[in-house]
Amino acid sequence: MVLSWLLFPLLGVVAGVLAGLLGVGGGLVLVAALAWLLPVLGIPQEAAMHAALASSLASIVLTAAASARAHSARGSVLWPTVAWMVPGLLLGGWLGSGLAVRIDEALLRWLVAGYCLLAAAQMQFGRSRPAAAGAQLMAPRGGTMLAAGGVIGALSSVVGIGGGSMTVPLLVSRGVAPVKAVGTSSACGVAIGLASAAGYALHAPAGALPEHAVGYVYLPAAIGIALASVLAAPWGTRLAHRLAGPQLRQVFALFLVLVGLSLLLAA
Repeated sequence: MVLSWLLFPLLGVVAGVLAGLLGVGGGLVLVAALAWLLPVLGIPQEAAMHAALASSLASIVLTAAASARAHSARGSVLWPTVAWMVPGLLLGGWLGSGLAVRIDEALLRWLVAGYCLLAAAQMQFGRSRPAAAGAQLMAPRGGTMLAAGGVIGALSSVVGIGGGSMTVPLLVSRGVAPVKAVGTSSACGVAIGLASAAGYALHAPAGALPEHAVGYVYLPAAIGIALASVLAAPWGTRLAHRLAGPQLRQVFALFLVLVGLSLLLAA
């Protein structure tokens, strides 16, 4: 049992590096790993997927904040875009978590796996609009970004992620440089994590998990992952600034395929 609990900080290191590198809080890989690990620690199988999603989202708050801080120090966060998206992200995250707690565990697992594979295909084969001269210096804003925040927040809450697999492609399609899209996505992930984790904690039925939990948020996992990920996020940020945009997309796509297949295998 103690050995299993030591895996949470290890997962946090992976999540932190992915947060800085890909603009996500490692949410998808955390969901897959926790879905396997939590039943071993005594979490009922019928609640394991919900607990994995909730715990991943709770840990993303600190992970994404550390990644955003590191990216901001390098000038890679478009704060006007973040400001426009945050209200939608908060509302979407809250509503999405309310829906997710009502979905059956097996169906939820398939939804997350399917999302991983679709997002991987989009990242690998999708075409981005070429950026015009100087476009990378502009921060997308307006009602479109507000509405996009609502959709991204809701979907992210259901699949347990910080929204990077949606926010990054959206921003790149609007002419934002990939590394700036990653940094901005990290900042958006803080809002998604806060609203979604609160929703999973408060929407959960009484006694959803046996112990060490608030609603569906399993505290040993959320805290252990978050603390380690904060230390690891700057490593991923430095790596992101060394890789070209196409390389980031390929890494992201491969990462999503592996996670999706692991969830399907578990199902």
